[in-house]
Amino acid sequence: MSIQANKIFINLPVKDIKKSVTFFNEVGFGFNAQFTDENAACMVISEHIYVMLLSEAYFQTFTKKSVADAAASTEVILAISASSRESVDEIVYKALSSGGSISNDPQDHGFMYAWSFQDVDGHLWEVIYMDESAVAQG
Repeated sequence: MSIQANKIFINLPVKDIKKSVTFFNEVGFGFNAQFTDENAACMVISEHIYVMLLSEAYFQTFTKKSVADAAASTEVILAISASSRESVDEIVYKALSSGGSISNDPQDHGFMYAWSFQDVDGHLWEVIYMDESAVAQG
């Protein structure tokens, strides 16, 4: 039996909630005010994908492990889809103009185009466009 989850909630530790909210607002993401306070902010990626930006101190209450310093190490790369190559570039340029930095150069594989950035805490984000008609269905 395979798991059929309907939504994904990603918990991401950040150093400064307000700074992160400002950054991601400038990139183009919205927030659900009902689940946002001084400890957390619920960023809406889509109707099924949410990123809970949690202050590092609050994040630490959910784990016995130490919180990784995203500026020094990588635990995860968050990949999101875009509707076109131009949208990939637009999202990354907005991230860069809002205080983010380049993670990797753009990657053009013909049927797939990707570019990545680091947010204000150093978390890695990859934005991907894929031409679905070029991908084998099966």
